[in-house]
Amino acid sequence: MGQELDFEKTATRVSLVSVIGNTVLSLLKLMAGILAHSGAMISDAVHSASDVFSSFIVIIGVKLSVRAPDKEHPYGHERFECVAAIILSVVLAGTGLLIGWRAVETIRAGAEAQTTPGLLALIAAIVSIAAKEAMYWYTRYYAKRLNSPALMANAWHHRSDALSSVGALIGIAGARLGYPVMEPIASLVICAFILKAAYDIFHDATSKMVDHACDPETERQLTECVLEQPEVRGIDRLQTREFGSRVYVDLEIRLDGDLPLTRAHAIAEQVHDRIERKFPSVKHIMVHVNPDE
Repeated sequence: MGQELDFEKTATRVSLVSVIGNTVLSLLKLMAGILAHSGAMISDAVHSASDVFSSFIVIIGVKLSVRAPDKEHPYGHERFECVAAIILSVVLAGTGLLIGWRAVETIRAGAEAQTTPGLLALIAAIVSIAAKEAMYWYTRYYAKRLNSPALMANAWHHRSDALSSVGALIGIAGARLGYPVMEPIASLVICAFILKAAYDIFHDATSKMVDHACDPETERQLTECVLEQPEVRGIDRLQTREFGSRVYVDLEIRLDGDLPLTRAHAIAEQVHDRIERKFPSVKHIMVHVNPDE
């Protein structure tokens, strides 16, 4: 229970940092976009504003995922994190499509709808790239430590925003050099980056919703951990499944068939405890003993 509380507090703190940072950043970019007459920067501000919404989704998903098992959910609520990540991907895709649609409309409207942005928009884009890249690495660090799909989705949301700011920077610079059509083209590039990030988040979350096995390296480490127990003669079956940010393990080990039941049970308990100590992400292990004849 202590680990879950630490998980909840850390994930919530990281998400709140994202909320504050994105709120400030989106307001600054919106002001710069309006004052400098930059459509790309306004699109970028909308993207940052969607990050604020996504961070609240992460907070709600995390709080639901750490709830204790109950009668209706005996295996816990970890998959709420995956649900939060899927919602994030949908929000992200909607934001990207809106930005892309506005860019296409601007291009279709012709030169009279395309303006030359001011220097303020260029500065805002540079600030945004630095800030969003820092937020990406900060969130990614804790997402990997907590093995949190929702936090990792939010980290990639930050990275997509940083990439969209790069597109905005190129478009604004091109427009200031005499090619105003570069601004809406930059918005289309932003749209593509956002849709790619949305797809990646959706694919990762859905794979964890359908009892996807752990990666081969994790299963190899689990096998080594089990065989370190001297009295285990082999493994007949090892199955893993990801359940949100946690892992379930089903294991069949071979022991000397002449061992007393109490000793075989004690060895199975030792294997169980060894795995739990070495792999914090493992929530539940079922160890079955087969006689080695």
